[in-house]
Amino acid sequence: MNSTLDQEIQFLSGVGPKRAELLRQELEIATIRDLLNCFPFRYIDRTEFYAIRDLHASSSQVQVKGVVSKVTKEGVGAKQRLKAYLTDGTGVLELVWFKNISWILNYLKPDTEYVAFGRLSEFKSAISMVHPEMEEMAKFKERSFQGLFGVYPSTEKIKKANIHGRVFRNMVEKAFEKIGNEVIPETLPASIIEELALPNLRNTYKILHMPESIRDVSKAQFRVKFEELFWVQLMLAYRKQIHQRFVKGFVFLREKDHLLKMFYTKHLPFSLTNAQVRVMSEIRGDVEQGKHMNRLIQGDVGSGKTLIALLAMLMAIDNGFQACIMAPTEILAQQHFHSISNMLSDLPITIRLLTGSTKKAERKDIHEGLQDGSINIIIGTHALLEDVVQFQNLGMCVIDEQHRFGVVQRAKLWKKNSQTPHVLVMTATPIPRTLAMTLYGDLDVSIIDELPPGRKPIKTAMLFDSHRPKMHKLIRDEISKGHQIYIVYPLIKESESLDYKDLEDGYAGITQVFPPPKYSTVVVHGKMKPDEKEAAMKLFASGQAQIMVSTTVIEVGVDVPNATVMIIESAERFGLSQLHQLRGRVGRGESESYCVLMAGYKLSNEGKTRLQSMVQTTDGFELSEVDLKLRGPGDIEGTQQSGIPFSFKLANLSTDGAILKLARQKAFEILEQDAELSLPEHSMLNKGLKQRHAQKISWRDIS
Repeated sequence: MNSTLDQEIQFLSGVGPKRAELLRQELEIATIRDLLNCFPFRYIDRTEFYAIRDLHASSSQVQVKGVVSKVTKEGVGAKQRLKAYLTDGTGVLELVWFKNISWILNYLKPDTEYVAFGRLSEFKSAISMVHPEMEEMAKFKERSFQGLFGVYPSTEKIKKANIHGRVFRNMVEKAFEKIGNEVIPETLPASIIEELALPNLRNTYKILHMPESIRDVSKAQFRVKFEELFWVQLMLAYRKQIHQRFVKGFVFLREKDHLLKMFYTKHLPFSLTNAQVRVMSEIRGDVEQGKHMNRLIQGDVGSGKTLIALLAMLMAIDNGFQACIMAPTEILAQQHFHSISNMLSDLPITIRLLTGSTKKAERKDIHEGLQDGSINIIIGTHALLEDVVQFQNLGMCVIDEQHRFGVVQRAKLWKKNSQTPHVLVMTATPIPRTLAMTLYGDLDVSIIDELPPGRKPIKTAMLFDSHRPKMHKLIRDEISKGHQIYIVYPLIKESESLDYKDLEDGYAGITQVFPPPKYSTVVVHGKMKPDEKEAAMKLFASGQAQIMVSTTVIEVGVDVPNATVMIIESAERFGLSQLHQLRGRVGRGESESYCVLMAGYKLSNEGKTRLQSMVQTTDGFELSEVDLKLRGPGDIEGTQQSGIPFSFKLANLSTDGAILKLARQKAFEILEQDAELSLPEHSMLNKGLKQRHAQKISWRDIS
């Protein structure tokens, strides 16, 4: 028997096909269940009525009651408007409508008391209420809930169709009438509901849509937030458990560490930091036990993640396996190739680079070397994913800046071996703890939270255009010391819609202030041909050019220790993650380094917070938490590129960390007791997982 909850919304009294289709398109409300799961995002206390004489334009939303004394229609066509005058004995309030005029005109009756609710505005010293929500006082009093009224999500089309808060409340009331005494099946185990004293699902819906007190709302919201986070964590925990049970890893024996020991003793010019030693110990614990390593390494810019990846690859090579690094851009792949080749130059290891620019003859030679095992390490871009690329015995996969690759792409790489290779994914984009637990909760996470000794903190300052001479002096002083400068712009050509400094204009301005031949300036941007870009990079890397003017193409993968100044033009245009990544291009040598954030005067509050945060801290993890609070999980740099695989109605990863931790704990506890979710009390969890995560990709293939 079908549940009333699954009935189409159009069959509710007062909805109909046209309104139902609009709700489906705009808010994804197709059924009664969808309606009940469309929760108010805030509440307004509608118990208080204001006297009209006490109103002033600075008030927010207010509620008044009175009789409509006069109605007039003014203007014609698109400029037509309707005015009504509401009087309560203390004064008269003008009510104005620009839309739905005919409907409002028919609705308003003389000598009838109304409740008007809305925002006040002021024009020529007169206060009015534009597009108020109107309801007859008699009907208002009949309502079972008159105090807290929810404010529902909306869109322009929803507003235009006059589907406002009162319409939502009517629909919810009709929905509960239709459900009647029908049982609403629970979506959480009884043990959790009892242990956490959560309201049942029926009461949760009732409280959130028709609350009597804010205290009740908080309890019901906790239930919804917990459940939203619990299901994500249960999926991740179940995926991790499946992975551990079915995917076995190659065993890398410590006694075979010949190349690794040689590298430590002869080629490592410095000691590992305590954080690097800890992460290496965690990797060693994975690969020695026959467990398949599926580990995420988070580390701030310059923390030494690449070295850890290299050491892990040496373990694989020592044990007779091949290794690969996949990077999202050619620049980053080339950077890895050059740095790793230099570090391993005296060791009997063959390293090759495979990108979209690799010539056909060289590509054929690389394919053969991978298949016969003569190539030990391959470093490349998406080119590694091509079907023709096959390995003899791939044992270690390193994915750098892993958020740039989709799940399907990553899975394709480690399917190139009959047995799944160990997987090490890295990111230099620090991820807030709550987001990491949600996006990568099925991976083991290692954090390198310590910079190598000798690294000096980068001094960061925010300057406005009037301070440009000060910035020019810094450039001149640093060049006189033999150092180099990055200047980064958000655009290549001037945009009519965006008032930001563009690269072409910037290059012209810089070469005027720092003219050749005394100063040499190169330009790098993503629209250049690869050979032109590489030539410019080489000029800068070799020190022949002192200034590089570029777009964010240098965000990752450019390592010039002699560069000491990073200037970011129109810095308010960039996200925190990008700003932090760009700052990380300097401070790589022993000299004092600087980051200058050039900003426009018209800074939004969010822009100001971002730039001030950059000035106050160089800690990427701290900045990532600020970014999460400002922009939400779906907009954080990196995560939005791969897509957040979930959406929450009420849960907020920036404020609900404690609830997330509790949800994760409960999810793991349940799977420890009942790995297959086969117990009767867990049947709804088993069913729910299958419904939520019916995917074409096997969970066993996902990192």
